[in-house]
Amino acid sequence: MDDVLLLSDKVRNTLILGESHFREFKSALEGRPDSKKPRSAKSICADIGEALVSFANADGGAVLIGVEDDGTITGIPHSEDDIQTMLNSIHTHIYHHQQLPLNNANRLVLGDKTILYFSVNKGTTMIYQLPDGRCVRRKDKATMPASVNQIQFERQEIKSREYDSQFVDGALVTDLDVKLLQSIADQYIKGLSIERYLQQIGLAEYAQNGLRLKRAALLLFATDVDRWHPRSQIRILKVKGNTLEAGEKYNVVSDDIIKGNIFELVIKFWEHLRSMLAYKTEFGANAQFEQKYIYPEDAVREAVLNAIAHRDYSSMNGIEMFLFDNRIEIKSPGPLLSNISIDSLYAQENSHESRNSLIAKVLRENKLMRELGEGMKRIFSLMQEQELERPELYSNGLWFRVTLSNKTVFNSK
Repeated sequence: MDDVLLLSDKVRNTLILGESHFREFKSALEGRPDSKKPRSAKSICADIGEALVSFANADGGAVLIGVEDDGTITGIPHSEDDIQTMLNSIHTHIYHHQQLPLNNANRLVLGDKTILYFSVNKGTTMIYQLPDGRCVRRKDKATMPASVNQIQFERQEIKSREYDSQFVDGALVTDLDVKLLQSIADQYIKGLSIERYLQQIGLAEYAQNGLRLKRAALLLFATDVDRWHPRSQIRILKVKGNTLEAGEKYNVVSDDIIKGNIFELVIKFWEHLRSMLAYKTEFGANAQFEQKYIYPEDAVREAVLNAIAHRDYSSMNGIEMFLFDNRIEIKSPGPLLSNISIDSLYAQENSHESRNSLIAKVLRENKLMRELGEGMKRIFSLMQEQELERPELYSNGLWFRVTLSNKTVFNSK
C-alpha cells in the first residue's frame, strides 16, 4: 500500500504547490507581525464557507486553515470548542439545507502545528450559496461574486459535466502511458509516484480493491484510448472551394483522422495541420528557413485546444475541422454551457467554465491551455493583430463551432 496517498502527504503537497485556482490558504492569526493573536472563530468560519462555496461553484478545490499565503504553517491556536465550530462550518456557513460536494473536513497536526483541511468537488446538480443568499465563484486566485443565473445550468448538461469524473471499472494504471505520466508527475512534484500523482490531481482514488481511475485519467493518458472512448479524435477535411458539396460534386480533397489520448491529440494535430496551413517558406532573420501561415499559428492552436478540452466527451462524436479556401471551421461535440453566451465571448469578458473540470485542470497545470474565456480572448487578439476578420462563433443544441477567416479587414481598394 505504499502508493496510497495519505491525507497528510496530500496536504504537504498542496503546501508545496501553493495557492491557485484550486487551492487557498487562510491564516488563523491577525495583527502586526510582532504581535499576532488568534482571529475570531466566527470570521474563520465565514472564510471557510465562502471558499468552499466558491470552489464548488467553479472547478472544485481545497482550503487550508492555519496557513499563510506563502505556505508557512502558523497553526490554529484556538480552543477545542472553536476548532470544532470551524469544522462544523461546512454545515453552518452555507445556505440552509444545501449540502456541499465535500471530500474532506479534517484536523491535522503537521510538526507541532494544528491545521484544518477542507476540499470539495465541482458541483454538478445545484448552485451553492452563502447563508445570506449570496453566490460566489472561484476565478484564478480570487473569490468573485456571481449571480445564481450566471452559473445556472440546464439539466441536460449534468451528464456531460460529470462524465470525466466518473470511475471506470476495470481500468488499471497499466492501461495508461506510464512513461508520460511519470514525467508529468516529476514536473508536478519531484519524486511523486504515478499513483500518488493521480490521487493528488483528483484523477484516481484508493478503494478496498485498489486504485480506481476516473474517465479523465483514461481520456488524458490511455495507451489504447479507443477501448475507453471511440471518438477521441480530430477529423481534418480539406475542401476545394468555399462550400462543401455532395454527390458528384463532392469536393473534399483529403480526409484524415487523428486519434489518440488527449496529450497525443495536442501534439499530433498540429504536426499534421501545420503543413496544410503553410503558404510559403521564407529565409528568416536567424538564417533559417521559416514557414509562413495563412492564419495566426497560435490562434488555430488555441481554437483546437479549446475544442479538445471543453468538448462533450459523453457524446460519441469527434472534433471536426473543415479547411475551406477562405476559412477554417472547428466544430466540437456539445453546445456552449448554458451559463456562457456567444455575446459574452464576443465581448471578450473572460467567461470561465470548464465542462470537463479534471481535464481542464491537468491541461492548465501543465501549461498546455488557457481557460475558455482567456483562450477566446487570445484568438480574437491574434486575428486582429494579423488584420483578419473577427472569428465567428456559433452554438446549437448539438455542437459548438469557431470559424477563422483568412479575409483581411480591409477592402480590396
